[in-house]
Amino acid sequence: MNLLKIQAITRKEIYHLIRDFRSLYLAFAIPLLLILLFGYALSLDVNNIGTVVVDHEKTDLSRDLIRHLGASSYFNIVAHLEDTKTVTEYLDHNRVKLAVIIPPGWTGNIRANREAPLQVLLDGSDPNFAGISRGYITAFIERYNQQLLVDFLNREGLEKIEPPVEGIIRVWFNESLESRNFIIPGIIAIIIMIVGAMLTSLVIAREYENGTMETIRSLPINAGEFLIGKAIPYFLIGLTDVLVAIFMGQVLFGVVMKASFWLMIIASSIYLAVALTLGLFISVVTKSQLVANQVAVLITYLPSLLLSNFVFPVVNMPKVLNLVTYIVPATYYIDILSGIYLRNLGLIHLWSSYLVLMMMFIALAIANLVILKREGM
Repeated sequence: MNLLKIQAITRKEIYHLIRDFRSLYLAFAIPLLLILLFGYALSLDVNNIGTVVVDHEKTDLSRDLIRHLGASSYFNIVAHLEDTKTVTEYLDHNRVKLAVIIPPGWTGNIRANREAPLQVLLDGSDPNFAGISRGYITAFIERYNQQLLVDFLNREGLEKIEPPVEGIIRVWFNESLESRNFIIPGIIAIIIMIVGAMLTSLVIAREYENGTMETIRSLPINAGEFLIGKAIPYFLIGLTDVLVAIFMGQVLFGVVMKASFWLMIIASSIYLAVALTLGLFISVVTKSQLVANQVAVLITYLPSLLLSNFVFPVVNMPKVLNLVTYIVPATYYIDILSGIYLRNLGLIHLWSSYLVLMMMFIALAIANLVILKREGM
């Protein structure tokens, strides 16, 4: 392996990157845009659920229920309606997601110690949103029931009765349950795949299309020197993007890394190497920039986003797709990011994911070398 030859190939690729504005834009502007978009726009948390209430009772008790509902940060009461028909119009036109209807006789049933049903209408057009909203309103009603019971016992001068079973819930790793804490680390995996695979998928295909591949074959360089020289500029760009993403995640969104920074850099370097070799493999096989770009989007970016446990849980997927996730590099990198950012884990717990990524890199590197050598390099 001759370092001077690698340096010459690297210099040639850097000159091309400087001349090609589109590649530099893709390398730096797209990652910044993704971090801002995913960080500010993509959130799985639900707050300020648009709510309307219909109070057929207008008693102190019904007003107290509505006051407690409005005081919650999860619900935003946008209107107090007079009849149920108007509620339908609000839900049909997507003006609110939730309606609470206090029926006639509700207060009397409570004071007579009878069941007092409360009608709740929920917009189920977005199942995820509706599921979370249902959990919030159910928890609210349970807390309100408990408050009514305590008030009753106090009025009667009785001793408070504690429920026999009480779940004491403590959340680990993401105590505030904010989706941003795993979205920001996860976006680093997407950025690396875009910069690594999508950019390098054009590198060798461009040489074929420009007709310069024959000239390169005649030069005294081997396939390994050629591939390393081509990959180095994109490795440096990708690593710069990772550092920028870490910095922006901490400064703009307050997402702080709990484990070792250098463990993160090592993992990012290996994953970046996988992305680069995968992009070069696509480029060598397709020999066309247009086809290479489309193939790269299809087999790198989309699986990294959809099949890596980043946005959608892998355990909920059909068996076939569940098996596919095992060959998606982002699956292992996101596992490492979760361990480093949220769980404060070290190499002793994450070594298997590191090992799989390293094996993927070696397999792809060998495949690239074999293909180029068969073509006479």
